[in-house]
Amino acid sequence: MSSPLIKTRPYSEPAASEITPQRVYCSRRRFIQAAGGLLAGGAVAPAQAALGLDMRDLPDSRFNTDEELTPYEDVTTYNNFYELGSGKKDPHQNADRLVTEPWTIEVAGECEKPGTFDVEDFVRPHRLEDRIYRLRCVEAWSMVIPWVGFEVGEVLKRVRPTSRAKYVAFQSILDPENLPGQRRKGFFSTLDWPYREGLRLDEAMNPLAIFAVGLYGETLPNQNGAPLRLVVPWKYGFKSAKSIVRMELVEKQPPTAWGRAQPTEYGFYSNVNPAVDHPRWSQKRERRIGEFLKRETLVFNGYAEEVAHLYQGMDLKKYF
Repeated sequence: MSSPLIKTRPYSEPAASEITPQRVYCSRRRFIQAAGGLLAGGAVAPAQAALGLDMRDLPDSRFNTDEELTPYEDVTTYNNFYELGSGKKDPHQNADRLVTEPWTIEVAGECEKPGTFDVEDFVRPHRLEDRIYRLRCVEAWSMVIPWVGFEVGEVLKRVRPTSRAKYVAFQSILDPENLPGQRRKGFFSTLDWPYREGLRLDEAMNPLAIFAVGLYGETLPNQNGAPLRLVVPWKYGFKSAKSIVRMELVEKQPPTAWGRAQPTEYGFYSNVNPAVDHPRWSQKRERRIGEFLKRETLVFNGYAEEVAHLYQGMDLKKYF
């Protein structure tokens, strides 16, 4: 089913409370306030009850899979979020270390309307009540997650990229005082902090690339990248920067965290491609969380119809 056409507004126009029904505005405001504040203590805010959200009533994105959803407990307790620790259970156990209030997001670089925005102002123009993306996501394992969010392209259209903009660079939080994974120095550091990622501009404009602010009808838990994270479902999960504080439109391909750490293993594009093996393991098969047997990996994680045209004529073994 096609998503409805949604008119977005420039940041300079009146607040959403002035141009949308009060009930809609207030419920969205509570959702964003919960994402920015209630999760600061590490607990999952009961936003589904607070907002009256019902997963059965949320309209489907046209990209949604009908595959069985990964249980909420698995989605929120088995994570990669190296700022909170390198173990899969560490992010959940250390979630209270991530301070999400106050939270601002800077938009900079090659655009006509740069600025620094409170997370609520950044998200406010989007009808979160109407957005659910039931998407497959792949790291070393795979999950099917019902994200609540909106298209990255909607933000980019509002800030108006210039003709020089070719890529979008994303930067995550830097807070070594609170985040245990960022305290390690030199040889013992997992990555060169802060975490950085990037997409080509046309990739970021694809409607499958989203900013997530919730999952399973609840505000985004800290361990999943609160209050705002990137989700790019046709790429491996490390492309999806968590707890984003900055996005910059740039002319040249930006450096990425894993690309700098291990360039022979993690290319800039990082598309799910079973024909390209990781140097230390095959990528032909994947393991779905909760399943014992592995399944065949799908090219572009099953989203080839939506994204293959972005790479027409490219050698995907060279540009991995």
